[in-house]
Amino acid sequence: MEIYRLFIDGIWQDGVMGTRDIVSPSTEKAVARIPVAGLVDLGRCLAAAVRERDPWAKTDVSQRAAILRRTAEILARKIPHTVRQMVGEQGKTLSEASDELDRSLETFLWNARQAEELCKPVHIDELRTLLYDPVGVVAAFTPWNYPAVITARKLAPALAAGCTVILKAAEEAPAAAVAIIEALHEAGVPRGVVALVFGDPPMISTHLLGSPEVRMVTFTGSTRVGKELAVLAARNLQTCVLELGGHSPVLVFEDADISTTVRAICEYKFEYAGQSCNAPSRIFVQRSRYLDFARQLVGLAAEIRVGPGEDPDVQMGPMIGPQGPARMQRLTEDAVEKGACLALGGHPLERKGYFWPPTVLTDVPSAARIMSEEPFGPILAIAPFETLDQAIELANLSSYGLASYVFTLSEKTQRDVVERLSGGSVSINILKGVAPDVPITGTGDSGYGHEGGQEGFRAFQSLKLINRTGR
Repeated sequence: MEIYRLFIDGIWQDGVMGTRDIVSPSTEKAVARIPVAGLVDLGRCLAAAVRERDPWAKTDVSQRAAILRRTAEILARKIPHTVRQMVGEQGKTLSEASDELDRSLETFLWNARQAEELCKPVHIDELRTLLYDPVGVVAAFTPWNYPAVITARKLAPALAAGCTVILKAAEEAPAAAVAIIEALHEAGVPRGVVALVFGDPPMISTHLLGSPEVRMVTFTGSTRVGKELAVLAARNLQTCVLELGGHSPVLVFEDADISTTVRAICEYKFEYAGQSCNAPSRIFVQRSRYLDFARQLVGLAAEIRVGPGEDPDVQMGPMIGPQGPARMQRLTEDAVEKGACLALGGHPLERKGYFWPPTVLTDVPSAARIMSEEPFGPILAIAPFETLDQAIELANLSSYGLASYVFTLSEKTQRDVVERLSGGSVSINILKGVAPDVPITGTGDSGYGHEGGQEGFRAFQSLKLINRTGR
């Protein structure tokens, strides 16, 4: 049983509201215990963050970058232990947890390398200069599905830019956030510059965003919660970066390499049981290749080995909790009732834990809920299209606009699709995770603002224009 603690003003401590157990999604048994923060704890976080705001902002950027580099070095030594913790808490496979931690190291190192360049003044001409100041105190909220890399995406640029940060990490998966904060503390981040809390999310967000001292909120999670945070932030005009849900389409044209496409979709879709906002979920295939595509996809998805993440032979673990399989069941039944064909899976595995097998639905009509509701699980909905115009129309029907994927060898089709697909990104003939040097953003119900890359770094800075007279 792992026992975690809050990190407030440089000290690891218990929460005033007691503790909560974390249940393994593979065994349904308690594997860890987290503290629950109260208003007193949050008040101390805020006081420390405000106290250290100006001293940290004035700390030389080279020193801040050095702390990020040391953090990555220390975190690298923690990977074996943290991997085991993440697998137990989340159900991730060993390779998924290890790969995610590697990406978090890359994120700290990239921001450390960029810090000095992105913090220096920009001279427009002899009379005008742009200064980039830290925004101040940041409230950061991270999700349970990728707690290592998303925590790194928020903390690394914020700290490098000179902000102080209060991190509310996911209660379901605390290990990664704890390991990162431990590494920052060991690397020499000053007391009060960063805090870590767990507890009741609505209470924490209401209290932090109710303070005018908090100048920015960065959140990754559901669209529903993101909208609630935006309302709270509006009262104090706090800047928001909101990375919310997704319902990513894949357009497969008749000239695509079907075998390569199917393999790419399966490898990315079923990572962490499909619990990713960037995961493909609506597959539209040109009619002439539709049957071949569906046959190959079902065959490959059926070979995926499902089980506890601790097993090195397992390729897909459980969903995070009982609500996941229940959602898969509801979406599957609704699609079949509306005329879809259940080609694979569709029923929970008869074993302890929250396991749902790879599921494929074919000939899914647009009226099915899975075509408009984010599944966030290991289920794929497939439908045919006739023309490029129809494919674009189907892809753009969703209120989400995060990621989309296209498979075609035609450069003309690629240009047409890129111009007309809505959303924050279009990937052509590839599906892969987002690197730290590029920004991600969404449109519509997928949120707004940038995370990652230079644009994500700039989100933690306020711009100041200096005008000078020529005399």
